[in-house]
Amino acid sequence: MTSGDIEAIVRGRHHDVFRILGPHETATGWQVRTFHPHASAIAVQLDGKSIPMTRAHADGFFCVDLEGGRRPYKLRITYPYDVAHEVEDPYRFPPLLSDFEIYLHGEGTHFESWRTMGAHAVRCEGVDGVRFTVWAPTALVVSVAGDFNGWDTRVNPMRLRNGGIWELFLPEVRRGAVYKFAVMSKQTGHVQLKSDPYGFHTEVPPKQASIVWGAPEYDWQDQEWMQRRASRNILNDPVSIYEVHLGSWMKGEEGRDLTYRELADTLVPYAKRLNFTHLEILPIMEHPYAGSWGYQVSGYYAPTARFGTPEDFMYFIDRCHQEGIGIILDWVPGHFPRDAHGLAKFDGTALYEHEDPRQGEHRDWGTLIFNYGRNEVRTFLLSNALWWLERFHIDGLRVDAVASMIYLDYSRNAGDWIPNRYGGRENLEALDFLRKFNELVHQVPGAATFAEESTSFPGVCRPVYLGGLGFTMKWNMGWMHDMLRYFAFDPIFRKFHHNDITFSLIYAFSENFVLPISHDEVVHLKRSLLGKMPGDEWRRFANVRAFLSYMWGHPGKKLLFMGQEIGQYEEWDEKASVNWSLLTWEKHRQLQGMLSELNLLYREEPAMHQVDFQQEGFEWVDFADVDASVISFVRYGRNREDFLFFVCNFTPEPRENYRLGVPRAGRYVEIFNSDWARFGGSDVHNDGAVEAVAVQSHGRPARMELRLPPLGVLIMKPEPLQGR
Repeated sequence: MTSGDIEAIVRGRHHDVFRILGPHETATGWQVRTFHPHASAIAVQLDGKSIPMTRAHADGFFCVDLEGGRRPYKLRITYPYDVAHEVEDPYRFPPLLSDFEIYLHGEGTHFESWRTMGAHAVRCEGVDGVRFTVWAPTALVVSVAGDFNGWDTRVNPMRLRNGGIWELFLPEVRRGAVYKFAVMSKQTGHVQLKSDPYGFHTEVPPKQASIVWGAPEYDWQDQEWMQRRASRNILNDPVSIYEVHLGSWMKGEEGRDLTYRELADTLVPYAKRLNFTHLEILPIMEHPYAGSWGYQVSGYYAPTARFGTPEDFMYFIDRCHQEGIGIILDWVPGHFPRDAHGLAKFDGTALYEHEDPRQGEHRDWGTLIFNYGRNEVRTFLLSNALWWLERFHIDGLRVDAVASMIYLDYSRNAGDWIPNRYGGRENLEALDFLRKFNELVHQVPGAATFAEESTSFPGVCRPVYLGGLGFTMKWNMGWMHDMLRYFAFDPIFRKFHHNDITFSLIYAFSENFVLPISHDEVVHLKRSLLGKMPGDEWRRFANVRAFLSYMWGHPGKKLLFMGQEIGQYEEWDEKASVNWSLLTWEKHRQLQGMLSELNLLYREEPAMHQVDFQQEGFEWVDFADVDASVISFVRYGRNREDFLFFVCNFTPEPRENYRLGVPRAGRYVEIFNSDWARFGGSDVHNDGAVEAVAVQSHGRPARMELRLPPLGVLIMKPEPLQGR
């Protein structure tokens, strides 16, 4: 130890503190060294004796020579105007991480890296404390600063291990302690206070510090759900998703946010009453800015503290499962924010992101792009995906902005991007990452993945072993835009845009599609679903009923954003609640009731969900009646005798004696009509049932005559044949 070493310690600039601090052998015995800048005196407590230490530097560096061999000791620290405190010396303890754990982290194959990284309560040599671990390979010094050391960044520097991992065991730190990592740049000497990338809990924003919490534990009561999920194939099941932003679904008194536990008592029974099968939650990973809706994540391993603790969120999920509702989380591995306390320039260099802004920045969003070619970044993200699925029992992950990950030139001008090694525009490292992500997720029994992918990139839902990306399902953005464009036209002009409602069936079976009306479509002056519809009040509601009824009949799983089920006039505002006061008006309650019945029918009728992704589940009857703006089709279950007949009239003109071919003769029951009076319609119906006669029509062996309701959708179900 030199005077330069001591000076570096007291200035918080020593790169290898365990070489200096703690117990060290000498020629005559051993020596203990410690640094406590605010102490007036320190003594070593050894063998029942109190041995004073010598102040070797005015700023608080103390040492003492001891006889005999090294053995456990404590420090008795006296501060001015305070009593003495007896504490363990963190620098007398050995490293805790194994070389193998560090190797796997560097190799990118430690898919439970959260067990290694972050803050964990451990017991070392009979002493309880917390092991802090962080990856910062080019930092000069990393220390732990928190409420337990007065936020002094010099007091608890960490030990540098292989692979750029820093580690420190702090005795007697307890759950609930608040901390950050103080990371000193080797290039500039500047110190940044960084939240823990693997932090399991955080302060409530706008505060930013991590909280010592440990991997949350919970007594799950959803075993029946998890076993059933593992035995089923979601592609064959009804999937009707209610997309929710937890902060604005409903507010408490004086506009406060509901907690996870309060949402379990309100949102969960509401979704069940409306017969949704799943809730999709906009990102709940910790994020500094509420206006990002959660899409600028700073704490990937922490449910936002805005609504409670990690265990509170587990309780919410558990309640969903007990009520038969699955949970899908929005997951954002495509980019992260620039906030100084987050991942950006974590160790003073581009660590999680690319250094070159042509690869490392999203110009439109003001965010940074993960470096998927770096092993430690891959293990951070892949472990995070499995963290939510396995630790929190999440049923599926919807990956945000997949197109921005796939293409190097996404939303970039010529010359503002770097081609891949073959000269192409595909991000090869991101594609490899997505494939590995899907391989790992699908090893979790019953778990599913959903891609928000807005291009025609081939094979998004094709298995990885067949050259695809391996997603379970993909959002059908083309269907959504075509449908919204079509319904925005006054019905008199719809015949000129008939292709918008039929074109999707050309490619409907090329991927496993989800039909979404998401949050992105009802915000930023795009208007609510009801607000997009033309005409007077009656026609607008009729259009919404027809839109949703066709959507539920169209092949593909379903997703609807909150507020649209009650006919909200206003766009979504993340600072306010859904306008539940609208339910004092009958027409809004009737729309809500229709969606509940439609969801129930969708769940009970195999023809509406069993064969969503193969051509065998759908047949056009007539898509060419352009002048009348009428389309008709048949949906089949796995059993071809199990089918439903759909007729959609997208004009406000009722049509009498409308003839259509059907798969067989016999009696057909009108099991759903979006124009029924109880839904707020004009009640143009078919007296409960219609008889189809054995006369060929539309290439089919039988024909029926129907009354088509204005701006309405009919669902007709054949009665079983006798003897079946």
